[in-house]
Amino acid sequence: MSGPQQRLLVTIHDVTPALMPAVEALWGLCAARGVLPGLLVIPDWHGVSPVESDPAFGAWVRSRAGEGAEIFLHGERHDEQGLPRTWRDELRAFARTNREGEFLTLGYDAARARIERGLARLRGIGLSPCGFVPPAWLARPATHEAAKDAGLGVSEDDGAIFVHRSGARLASPVVRWSGRTSFRAFASVAGARARWTLQRRSPVMRIALHPGDLAHTATARSVERSLDAWLAERPQGFYRQL
Repeated sequence: MSGPQQRLLVTIHDVTPALMPAVEALWGLCAARGVLPGLLVIPDWHGVSPVESDPAFGAWVRSRAGEGAEIFLHGERHDEQGLPRTWRDELRAFARTNREGEFLTLGYDAARARIERGLARLRGIGLSPCGFVPPAWLARPATHEAAKDAGLGVSEDDGAIFVHRSGARLASPVVRWSGRTSFRAFASVAGARARWTLQRRSPVMRIALHPGDLAHTATARSVERSLDAWLAERPQGFYRQL
């Protein structure tokens, strides 16, 4: 049974025209369970997939937003093209991303500029983002300040959600997977089981789905099992409720 304050936040990351078959498959998994996931939209994935160039993509995301799905800005390009890392950055990103931490190295001004450009592009196709999630959850504290100053209600890292209107920091574990290699797939399946065992009573839990989760049989099955288990314990919540 769920406690009175327990919520489950479900999101689909890496929503881009370049990855739409897998994004739609993840949406279908959620819809079959009565879940309305948030959508983390990338304005121009790797600089080769601008949202403005695909009217069908824009129409699809607008339709989902019309159904109540929350929209988030998920970087500008998502990758780290042209952004060299220091050794400290390498340590922070170790084993967490394959050069997809766009905001890992950025200070306030650079982060604010990318956030503002990204927001303008999403608004240009009729979307109204409510929050910001840096790719791979990698960003300096200044990035979250930039998101707040850009007028967004929430941002997050892999340990917490920052509710900018109230100034609250809500600890929130996140269940996620990686299907990039077999080793990572089975390790992330074990991680999902550990979250269930060790953090089952956390007031706010997140399930973060990525298109690559469907690339490996083990992660694809774990996603379905995890959704079913968590939803049996607590209702889906929304960031707007925070």
